[in-house]
Amino acid sequence: MNHLDALPPWAATLVAVLVLAGALFAFIGSLGLLRLKNFYQRVHAPTLGTTLGTFLVLAGSITCFSVLHGRPVFHEILIGVFLTVTTPITLMLLVRAALYRDREEGSDYVPQAPKHE
Repeated sequence: MNHLDALPPWAATLVAVLVLAGALFAFIGSLGLLRLKNFYQRVHAPTLGTTLGTFLVLAGSITCFSVLHGRPVFHEILIGVFLTVTTPITLMLLVRAALYRDREEGSDYVPQAPKHE
């Protein structure tokens, strides 16, 4: 016996759907990482897919614990806030570092830096 036995069937179904949908989005983002051609295309799929997947898993977790405790449980929203803030910043830093590297190496598939006069 565990505390999940106290979860009503409607809540268990909702939590299961949210968690499975989140896992599916994270999996699709991972497939995008494998299938896309270059770094600049690959970087978008995991960041978008896993971010949406994480939000769905968080929604399932918030639903589960809110129903179990009989009151709204929102402290997990901090995870979503930190994820929302850190993912785009990490994405921009990685892309800018790769763009700088590719421009220094003279790669053909990246645009040249704008000329400052």
